[in-house]
Amino acid sequence: MTPEEASSFAANLDRLVGAVEEVLLGKNRVVRLAFTALLSEGHLLLDDVPGTGKTSLARAMAQSVKGTSNRVQFTPDLLPGDITGVTVYDQRSGRFEFHPGPVFASIVLADEINRASPKTQSALLEVMEEGQVTVDGQTHAVGHPFMVIATQNPVEQAGTYRLPEAQLDRFLMRTSIGYPDHASTIRILEGADQRAHGHQIAAQLDGEEIVAMAASARTVFVDPTIHDYVARLVDATRTAREVRLGVSVRGALALIRAAKTHAAGRGRHYVVPDDVKALAEPVLAHRLILDAEAEFDGVTASNLVSQVLIETPPPSTRQAV
Repeated sequence: MTPEEASSFAANLDRLVGAVEEVLLGKNRVVRLAFTALLSEGHLLLDDVPGTGKTSLARAMAQSVKGTSNRVQFTPDLLPGDITGVTVYDQRSGRFEFHPGPVFASIVLADEINRASPKTQSALLEVMEEGQVTVDGQTHAVGHPFMVIATQNPVEQAGTYRLPEAQLDRFLMRTSIGYPDHASTIRILEGADQRAHGHQIAAQLDGEEIVAMAASARTVFVDPTIHDYVARLVDATRTAREVRLGVSVRGALALIRAAKTHAAGRGRHYVVPDDVKALAEPVLAHRLILDAEAEFDGVTASNLVSQVLIETPPPSTRQAV
């Protein structure tokens, strides 16, 4: 990536974020994280209570990139075919025809994903990793861009199934929207006569441009000292006494991918340690499994990642290449 391409990337990202902020007021960081995940070709997990704007975020993102959005309400009786689609026999043609499920969209909102059975949750594994679904031996691509925004309620756990570690590892980031601040709440109340779902935002870019931006983000330069820094951070999560399972190699790769997009979004064609620090918590925390005693003592994955960042010195000089 050249400096000029980085500047153009940052300008386009600012346009996308600004457009979605018309719907999701006062949530610049969350919106920017969501687009960072999209442009890093990853997926987003939102741990949040109902009514914070999760559906509005997915719909607004799809509108801003001139794409489609689908919402799937996960329930205990939801079947894998309800998500991926099914093959139906057509008597008139005498052939089996594939009827695509809601996963065939640019932005897919998997609402309360932990309310479905593990078998149904696993229906998303292939499409999240490879961008395709396999039904009755036939593979169907979902297209690009593609992103899953999954939500789960961190408060109400009755009748839920904990997400397996293999699926958590496939989410590039986990964050929460949270309640708006006082000023944003007043603006929301002033516009209470207009339903959020009825608010249409203008498309800023199309799907091909988003795919091109994602390809461009992959070319951001990463110095070997940054690779070493990320490796040391990951190693530190594995050796911490409070951790039963540390960050996987997939997690380390995800942090590098996200850091590249973050750098380009700031108008830089190279990654600096601050890019890694800014994304370490949303990218790494949900991949950690803490020891039971540590959880009982009040230790959280987010706190542990913060501690690892403090104890792991970033590179101070750039390696000559």
